[in-house]
Amino acid sequence: MTGKVTPDALADFLAATGAADPAVAVGPAYGEDAAAIDLGDRTLVVATDPVSLAADAVGRLAVHVACNDVAASGADPRWLTNTALLPDDDPDRRASVAGDVDAAAADLGVAVVGGHTETVASLDRPLLSMTAFGTTDRVLPTGGASPGERVVLTTGAGIEATAILATDFRDDCADAGVSAATLDAAAGVLDAVSVVPDAATVRAFATAAHDPTEGGVVTGLVELAAASEVVLTVERERVPVRPETRACCDALGVDPLRTFGSGALLATVPADRVDDAHDALAAAGIDAATIGSVHEPGASAVAAREDAAEAGCVVLDGDPIREPPRDELYRFWE
Repeated sequence: MTGKVTPDALADFLAATGAADPAVAVGPAYGEDAAAIDLGDRTLVVATDPVSLAADAVGRLAVHVACNDVAASGADPRWLTNTALLPDDDPDRRASVAGDVDAAAADLGVAVVGGHTETVASLDRPLLSMTAFGTTDRVLPTGGASPGERVVLTTGAGIEATAILATDFRDDCADAGVSAATLDAAAGVLDAVSVVPDAATVRAFATAAHDPTEGGVVTGLVELAAASEVVLTVERERVPVRPETRACCDALGVDPLRTFGSGALLATVPADRVDDAHDALAAAGIDAATIGSVHEPGASAVAAREDAAEAGCVVLDGDPIREPPRDELYRFWE
């Protein structure tokens, strides 16, 4: 089945970590998308992510997805390696993918410093796996949230999914009644999948950050709650959804909170700093909303539901979610 493995399966897989190294400040763990390596005066942040399902603009998406993980961890992305597996030796496809990678990396000021390229005939679309690197003097982990803080989301839910639906599945959306003008606007949100500016702005106020990708905002919340060993309460009506996202998702029966979410950043912020965080984001031209709160497991705010009182749980409109949902776009590729 397409998609992420279960948290338990991932934990088993991540148990294989090789040689111990005291320089590893943040290693492989559920919910943590980047590693942090202590270099003495600075910390190196490293993140790897693949893009294998999107056919159009796969190179641009791959650059942003990898760099977003580094940015969400408190670093400015500076270098990339690119492993590109292509379904054929078509020079036009190769040039298109390489051009997308080059343009996206140049926009972010990131250098592509190496990688690997080969043809894999069993593939039916390109598969790109990017590794991004950056340095920081303060790592911002996924697991840094504390009870009493607020959950802030930038931009909105389902940004990446909007671009995929409007490009790879444009005909399906059109057949379902989405106008050409809306689809053009939806395809244009591909330029909004970077959260590098969001992360650079909010990191001064945040205790934890995470960019929702596969499985969307809901999965990002579950991963943040699990990594921080807290409970999150969230109200759906507070989660911003762009009109073009709503149109495409509604047309094809997709929940925008449960599908590819690159382009948004989740952050937890102390209650007394939330207004400052919103002011800074607004000054940078970045939309944001406070969508929920952080609670101690068993707190009275969530303990009315016994199954919502344990660490790692997200309570969405009163309904507890303990497992990350399967991304709702997967069915379109199966």
